[in-house]
Amino acid sequence: MKIFSAGQIKDWDRYTIQQERITSTQLMERAATACVNWMKKNIPVSKKIVVFCGTGNNGGDGLAIARLLHKVKYQVSLHILDSEKRSEGFIPNLSRLSKLKIEINYIRSAKDFSVVTTNTVIVDALFGTGVDRPLQHTAAKLVKHINEQNNCIISIDMPSGLAPDKYIDSGAIIKATHTLTFETNKLAFFLAENAGYTGEVHVLPIDLEKKYYHDTIAAFETVDAKTIAQIYNPRNPFAHKYTFGHALLYAGSKNMMGAAVLCSKGCIRSGAGLVTIQVAPGCEAIIHTALPEAITSSEKDTTISWLKKSAAAIGPGLEKSSANKQLLKKLLVSWDKPLVIDATALSLLKDLAELLPKRKKNPAILTPHTGEFDQLFGKTANDFERMKLAVEKASELGCYIILKGHYTLIACPEGIHYFNTTGNAGMATAGMGDTLTGILCGLLAQEYRQREACILGVYLHGLAGDIAAQQLSQEALIASDLIDHLGAAFLQIKNTSS
Repeated sequence: MKIFSAGQIKDWDRYTIQQERITSTQLMERAATACVNWMKKNIPVSKKIVVFCGTGNNGGDGLAIARLLHKVKYQVSLHILDSEKRSEGFIPNLSRLSKLKIEINYIRSAKDFSVVTTNTVIVDALFGTGVDRPLQHTAAKLVKHINEQNNCIISIDMPSGLAPDKYIDSGAIIKATHTLTFETNKLAFFLAENAGYTGEVHVLPIDLEKKYYHDTIAAFETVDAKTIAQIYNPRNPFAHKYTFGHALLYAGSKNMMGAAVLCSKGCIRSGAGLVTIQVAPGCEAIIHTALPEAITSSEKDTTISWLKKSAAAIGPGLEKSSANKQLLKKLLVSWDKPLVIDATALSLLKDLAELLPKRKKNPAILTPHTGEFDQLFGKTANDFERMKLAVEKASELGCYIILKGHYTLIACPEGIHYFNTTGNAGMATAGMGDTLTGILCGLLAQEYRQREACILGVYLHGLAGDIAAQQLSQEALIASDLIDHLGAAFLQIKNTSS
């Protein structure tokens, strides 16, 4: 699903109005109807509803919602944050309420605030996507007052005070229980620092013109089952092990062989035909015991392992040493096939990052968590700035950056970037990143291109985690469990794609 900016959403509204020859008020009615239909399914009619409106288009949505709720027998009251500026969509909707017995209160200062009773649902239709700076004065005080009521809050389109496309450092943001947004997600929903404001997000269709959606490029998209169906390649029944490539892993050290095992298992479970792990002398038995299907190498000249390999990964459990830094440098300069850089190798990359743009034929894939990202590229003030920097660095260095998190970001040098939608909090445990690196290398060995390997690999990793958590709980989930459920994840993807 594409993630449009606030400006693109406005253009989409205008395009729909022009193409269908409808009014903005009629389009508001669609949005309001979608919200009320959701509320009818999720809010008992015995609940009182208080709608807080601004005087812009989001407020117009709120007025229409109040009218439609009243029509289906909800007890509704309105609190309007008054302003001299009233949008074209707000005015007719206010006029339509004049004949109905709906309590309307106007808020002009903090003196007009009232306490909301406990058995009441609050609808926030103050500002929606129309915010690009911190709320001030009475608006800011009202938002804080609403948050203090400790009621269920339903925000329309966006929690008021939260900007769709930028970071706002403000305490005056509605803390929604549910957010009912229209047609597509908003960029702000995917940033961890906003998790306390959005609550559970529900994307409601309002029949905006599909041609605009298909013809308009968005800088960001979400990865879903439909995206994966376009990427996933079923196996040729006449294939053999060499068809699916030979992956090479530089992983593990004396005290960190578990990372090598997890990476290797993730690689072979992702479908690579063969997997070789370059390990320190004396560590071979650990791999052979844990994964008899794998091959080990402990050659002093680590470049010998390159021969006849399809893809390589470096980093999980690796010792931080000058020798490994030289190895990484050789891989960057002399290895012309797909390469994944993770964990220890990311810390070694800091002085070698200028070599990344030279890998034009096969751009490297970097897989940092937020701490590794900050160490590599510098600290940022907030998640929005970190996301922006990841996008800039992917373009500048000609590489793919998988910035791991709840909604993992895949920043691509081509200019369109992706947020993953699978995975859960149970995956916040040791070894998950090592497993992902193995999966990515395994897919690259099978000749998935870098962009497709990143998208499919991250989705598959998260999906396996979700399936495992359903059976074992998030609390008990470990990286080995995720590997054990990769098969079920592949089957789900295959069934969806067929």
